[in-house]
Amino acid sequence: MGSSTHNARATITAVSLREIFDRQKSEFSRCAPLRLEKRLEALSHLLQSIVNHQDELIEAVSADFGHRAATETRILELFPLIDEIRFLKRHLRRWMRPRRVAANWQFLPSRAWVLYQPLGVVGVIGAWNYPILLTLSPLANALAAGNHVIVAPSEHAPKTADVVRRIISTAFPEEYVAVITGGKEVASALCTLPLDHILFTGSSAVGKLVMRSAAENLTPVTLELGGKSPALVHESYPMTTAADRICSAKFWNAGQTCVAPDYALVPDRKRDEFLSSCEEAVARRYSASSSNCDYTHMIGKSAWDRMQQLVDDAKSKGARVIQASSIDRDLTSASRAFPPTWIVGADDSMRVMQEEIFGPILPVVTYSSFADALSFINARPRPLALYYFDTNKSRTRNVLEQTTSGGACINDCIFQFVQHRLPFGGVGPSGMGAYHGFDGFTAFSKKKGVFLPSRLVGSVLDKFFKPPYGPRTDRVIGLLMGRNTTRPIRKITLP
Repeated sequence: MGSSTHNARATITAVSLREIFDRQKSEFSRCAPLRLEKRLEALSHLLQSIVNHQDELIEAVSADFGHRAATETRILELFPLIDEIRFLKRHLRRWMRPRRVAANWQFLPSRAWVLYQPLGVVGVIGAWNYPILLTLSPLANALAAGNHVIVAPSEHAPKTADVVRRIISTAFPEEYVAVITGGKEVASALCTLPLDHILFTGSSAVGKLVMRSAAENLTPVTLELGGKSPALVHESYPMTTAADRICSAKFWNAGQTCVAPDYALVPDRKRDEFLSSCEEAVARRYSASSSNCDYTHMIGKSAWDRMQQLVDDAKSKGARVIQASSIDRDLTSASRAFPPTWIVGADDSMRVMQEEIFGPILPVVTYSSFADALSFINARPRPLALYYFDTNKSRTRNVLEQTTSGGACINDCIFQFVQHRLPFGGVGPSGMGAYHGFDGFTAFSKKKGVFLPSRLVGSVLDKFFKPPYGPRTDRVIGLLMGRNTTRPIRKITLP
């Protein structure tokens, strides 16, 4: 099918979005719930279609970014996606089984169980920074749960969106899975539909708009946002190792990662050692950042310009700016390659400490006491991720208990995201809800509680717990409630 046909189809899907929704709703009602075999078939078709189009996906992503290494796309998008679909297929049979739970002792020998049912027609709004993984991973979760899905890839990665549309159209009829492409008005229109769930990945500002639109139909949402994820290094941890792992995670995809470390917190007296280790790590991994084939470019000129504005703002307010010594001195915004950059002496007056950076700039903040470092983190909005570097188990446990974040990784960064058995999701400003693995299955399922009273319990309920009430009912209630003695209490005092 030619590109002109695809473009025409994109226009049709945007205009007739309500028609697509109605057809999916009707088809869901006709064939729900989809049996295990059909769900496994859907996941297999999705997986095979991704494999068949993987070279096109890699080329499209690189074109959308201006440049991204094929290996980086395989590591950061294709491998996690393919591995997750395989994980879903392996475990879906067990997840779909009704889960027996114990009835309250007063109701024994009655039975109770939890039944997972598909929600219906759900919407998935993808993100541009990982346009393959963050679009097709939630789709796979939704299909595993038995739903019909409308997918809206990001308009900021149009070439990848076009390949995604071909992948889906190859594997699924439109009344099962449909892809709509176009500008932000298309995704906005999707949010106004009476969907049964919406999963959105993107910025906090757009997340608020999605939630506001969804509220009109009382549509539940899963919001995967971002925030300023800190990387806290204890003074006992080797600075060379911490710097290499923080910088590797920070400069993957040129920092355009929602779970990238947004700033580093290091001890005062270890700051210079940390910075020199950072420069050595980047020089080793990106020998010529602007032209090195392993270094990703910014998604657009406006993103490059924003990085420069953040640097200029910090410099004007007294910060010291360090850029990788191996950069091309002829670097311009036209290339869309922004060099790895460190902001030394960053403070709250600077934009780099007020906004999620989403680029290859790492502010380095120092602390004099460990308590001050924790207070610094806790005084800010709750982040999507927390990274802590320390080999002391007791201290690590305290950090995890005393801070709140969507997720955490100890002695490295980002790898918590790809763990199939860990929920991925934010808290507060960094998002709500979670998915991946079983949590993805449940996010797109209705967790229905079912109770079946035994004949004996049914007779007792009929006799004692339904009008007209009498003395026997009062005696039974009193027996069940136990003895309750009135006594004074003191207000609880916090430690």
